[in-house]
Amino acid sequence: MEHPQIIQGGMGIAVSGWNLANHVSKLGQLGVVSGTALDNVCVRRLQMGDPEGNVRRAIRHFPFPDVAQRVLNRYYVEGGKDPGKAFAAVPMFTLEPRVELVELTVVANFVEVFLAGEGHNGLVGVNLLTKIQMPNMASIFGAMLAGVDYVIMGAGIPREIPGVIDALSDGKEAELKISVEGGGEDVLMRFDPKAFGMGVDSLKRPNFLAIISSVTLGQALLKRATGEINGFVVELPVAGGHNAPPRGKLQIDENGEPVYGPRDEIDLAKIAALGKPFWVAGSFAYPHRLREVLEVGGQGIQVGTAFAYCDESGLDPEFRANALRQVRAGTLGVFTDPVASPTGFPFKVVQSPDSLAEQNIYEERPRVCNLGYLRSVYKRDDGQLGYRCASEPVRSYIKKGGECAETEGRKCLCNALMANIGLPQHRPNGYVEKPLFTAGDDLPAVVRFLGQERDNYTAAEVVQYLLESCGIKFSVDTLDDEVVREKRKLGNEEAKILV
Repeated sequence: MEHPQIIQGGMGIAVSGWNLANHVSKLGQLGVVSGTALDNVCVRRLQMGDPEGNVRRAIRHFPFPDVAQRVLNRYYVEGGKDPGKAFAAVPMFTLEPRVELVELTVVANFVEVFLAGEGHNGLVGVNLLTKIQMPNMASIFGAMLAGVDYVIMGAGIPREIPGVIDALSDGKEAELKISVEGGGEDVLMRFDPKAFGMGVDSLKRPNFLAIISSVTLGQALLKRATGEINGFVVELPVAGGHNAPPRGKLQIDENGEPVYGPRDEIDLAKIAALGKPFWVAGSFAYPHRLREVLEVGGQGIQVGTAFAYCDESGLDPEFRANALRQVRAGTLGVFTDPVASPTGFPFKVVQSPDSLAEQNIYEERPRVCNLGYLRSVYKRDDGQLGYRCASEPVRSYIKKGGECAETEGRKCLCNALMANIGLPQHRPNGYVEKPLFTAGDDLPAVVRFLGQERDNYTAAEVVQYLLESCGIKFSVDTLDDEVVREKRKLGNEEAKILV
């Protein structure tokens, strides 16, 4: 398999949805869907009536029709639910998840990858978070049923994931160690597709790419991973979403952001010496940065923010339009928040009005943990295992043995990221979940794609700008979408100025 020069990064919950990934893949690059919370995404699309029929079309191709039909029977609402009513609740993952949740997770990941790969022969990847442990095996299996080409994982150390992929590709039971807080030993979680009536003899093994932030982590993974690592995505601290914390003792600058120093710098020549294909992410969406990576022996770059704000992104269209207007005006900033994420990782927050980035809006939100993707397993005083999240109600978290200080400033990313894509939950008390947007530090630089007369741009323009200006042959005519080609206004001369 020939690797692409550009990986479209996996972003948020369905920001890098199937539509964006499909467009990027048609352009000969790696379109990537976010695998996070796809069970709830699938349910909410079905609850909205699936107006374009995309989910139901994909489900018809699911290889286990009885399972697919049960998902439809549980969640599909003909014509869509009442706009003011709550979406149906989806069970939260535990060490022994309910059968209907496993079925839904497998189906949802299949649907997203199937749609991303529909109508072309390009490459498709899925991005998952190591930190979201319990759904990962079912998510990977669903993506593999749809023929996914790459599995990409960060936000932790995905040492055991290659072994999971190997087991599933051989039609065998997979197992994964789940971390336990509070002094408990890791527990083993197993996933056997046959137990859920979805057994297969074999599946294509996708390439596995680990997201790393240091040479040391890359070396450790190559030595200790349970299976083959096919490459690395090297992510710098300026990248959007979750960042690796600074190495050494955490220091906060005068703006309240983590301080990254010389120990956090990455020598790309040493990454190249690891002997695996690699891509670099974090303000690298420029032709000269792509050339820099290629010259040291890298495969290319991963691009997030530039794709997150293009027409094909899953971001709520109104926010995307407002954000780009603010970018043009120079009034939209990004803050690396050291406490926003319950994971404990720094998280890039766009300082957007009417979002949880505003302190008063954050304080007005009634705390609740009802999606649970970022819950951790912990050992209770009685020796049993429980589940907690630092963004849940403070009293509840303390009752579960957590410290009050660990809850300060924590935001419910699960609900906020669903709101980012226009699928906010409506609470029984009338509260509607607010968004919390993320982007890399170079968000202001997306203005380079806007030209003089418009406030939008396409994924094709991003790819063309990066490849053609780097001397790599590319034709926008590879796209099947006539509308996208018609919308292209950015001239070659203008693009060259920005190199």
